[in-house]
Amino acid sequence: MSEMKQTAGRDFLGDFAPEFAHFNDDILFGENWNNQDIDLKTRTIVTIVALMSSGITDQSLVNHLENAKKNGVSQKEIAAIITHVVFYSGWSKAWAVFNLAKEIWKIDVADESSKEVYQASILFPIGHENTEYKNISSVNLI
Repeated sequence: MSEMKQTAGRDFLGDFAPEFAHFNDDILFGENWNNQDIDLKTRTIVTIVALMSSGITDQSLVNHLENAKKNGVSQKEIAAIITHVVFYSGWSKAWAVFNLAKEIWKIDVADESSKEVYQASILFPIGHENTEYKNISSVNLI
């Protein structure tokens, strides 16, 4: 496993709160995240569950969701994780996390196998003329 190095604390708070920046960068993301007792995939899942349970759905959760995807958490796994946790943390928290996760695990249209799945989820097929609604501007809506 490659070692995680974090500088966000120093970058954003180094002058204002140097001790906090040290704890953030060196302890939390240095020693704790680089501990070998659990793998990064599991660690990212635990972190997401903790943030979701706390109702934290800001950029920090987005960053941890992105890390989870990078560390091998699949779309099916994140959906199952959020669904499982909802019964312990709250329904509205799950909706908030699903909204974030859906963006992160959105289907890559460039991938041909995913293109079919994506195309099935949208109103108009990719690469086809819109014959159903092409004359909508001439419809009298009053």
